[in-house]
Amino acid sequence: MNIGEAASTSGVSAKMIRHYEELGLLPEARRTESGYRQYQQADVHTLRFIRHSRDLGFSLSEIAELVSLWQNRRRPSRQVKALAEAHIKELEQKAAEILAMKSALEHLVHCCHGDDRPECPILDGLAAEGGATDDAPSKRRVPVAPRRPAH
Repeated sequence: MNIGEAASTSGVSAKMIRHYEELGLLPEARRTESGYRQYQQADVHTLRFIRHSRDLGFSLSEIAELVSLWQNRRRPSRQVKALAEAHIKELEQKAAEILAMKSALEHLVHCCHGDDRPECPILDGLAAEGGATDDAPSKRRVPVAPRRPAH
């Protein structure tokens, strides 16, 4: 099948198919005499594997390792499990970071009256120097509302 058919069947765009070939995730396609790429059902199966891996958030380097393990019928499953467990930890860290950002933003929104006054704690919090919390270990800075002097 040609690249368009492989893209349609696998759910991976033609552009990404070419990219995966360049990265070595997919073997270089055979070419017709006129230079068109030709794919087999096994290639489509590999593309689906890559797409499912991407859907789960694996990086391209992790996917390369997964493809290699998947194609090696003698691989120990502990390698695959270790890779998946490491990815789970990364996802948990990202989820915690997102929840911290959500919490900080909720606090800013709660502090804002949302009326016709020009004062806005949301904008003040985003503009505050040193007014952001340090979210270790990622070192992402999450905005928080500035402290207002008591009157």
